[in-house]
Amino acid sequence: MHRLLKIPALSAFSPLSDHNPPMYNPTRFQETRPEVLSALMQQFPLATIITSQDGDICADHIPLQWVAGEQGHGKLIGHVARANPIWKHADGQQVLVIFQGPQAYISPNWYASKADDPRVVPTWNYAVVHARCTLRTVSEPAALLAILRQLTDQHESSQSHPWSVDDAPADYLEKLCTAIVGIELDIATLEGKWKVSQDKTRQNHDSLVHGLQAAGSEHQQALATILQGYGPADGKA
Repeated sequence: MHRLLKIPALSAFSPLSDHNPPMYNPTRFQETRPEVLSALMQQFPLATIITSQDGDICADHIPLQWVAGEQGHGKLIGHVARANPIWKHADGQQVLVIFQGPQAYISPNWYASKADDPRVVPTWNYAVVHARCTLRTVSEPAALLAILRQLTDQHESSQSHPWSVDDAPADYLEKLCTAIVGIELDIATLEGKWKVSQDKTRQNHDSLVHGLQAAGSEHQQALATILQGYGPADGKA
């Protein structure tokens, strides 16, 4: 766990307050489609859970799995080490969960307009999801094993010979379950921000796609794909 900040007390506008405003998110960057938000959470499952404890704002980095619900936004499941105090101080509390999708630096050299107009500067493009949730702990052995099976089956599904939780000896699993605590996070709200150069002209937007594709890293390639689906918000030529 990484402690970010020491403050005397949480104000009414704490990141964990019911009255907290959402992140800065101009209309042109807002992504509200449930299927898009859930896809990012599934593709980038390492989440940052923001909680508070005794005046500290705390951040934990925990892989979580999104689970659809019959209604609402569904829930997130995962587990933490029993030695991690999050399961004690955050049980029943509102928490903020952040999923970071593809992100990359945008070079001014990639703007097609730069050849005629030098008024260009760097920026950073990214896609993120913020989930406000209520955290509940899971300690009952059968329920905890069910969480482990769901997480494992999800991440082993791409293997040619998927490993199963039941492949491990029963006594080993029993001992393991005493060292971890399951967590379930019921999602109250979801907010997506896709800052992918929607405020640029079509010419510059398209040239950024080419720049990212040529740069070649995994994040840059993924971001280029996202940009291709998000043209200029105002339809600028």
